[in-house]
Amino acid sequence: MAGLAIAALALAGWRKNARAAPPNPRREPRITRPRVPIGIAETVVPLYRRPNPLRRVWAAAASAGLAVVIGAVAAIVIAYGAAWLVVTLTDLLRQ
Repeated sequence: MAGLAIAALALAGWRKNARAAPPNPRREPRITRPRVPIGIAETVVPLYRRPNPLRRVWAAAASAGLAVVIGAVAAIVIAYGAAWLVVTLTDLLRQ
């Protein structure tokens, strides 16, 4: 089995790769539009300040609330799917 896996990997790598080949440096250059420099504006930004403790507590509470809601929805969906599966399979056994 391991030999077949190695052979499959070797054969899969034999094809042409998906990356484009780099341009050949020896050929004539393509004619492109003239390059114009782009101006860069440098501005001063304020230094990073840590959020205040109230904002951190609010973020923790909000993320905990979202986790509870998403967990409850996921549990309902999984329970409904499991119940449907059990009912369907037991109906198939009765036939």
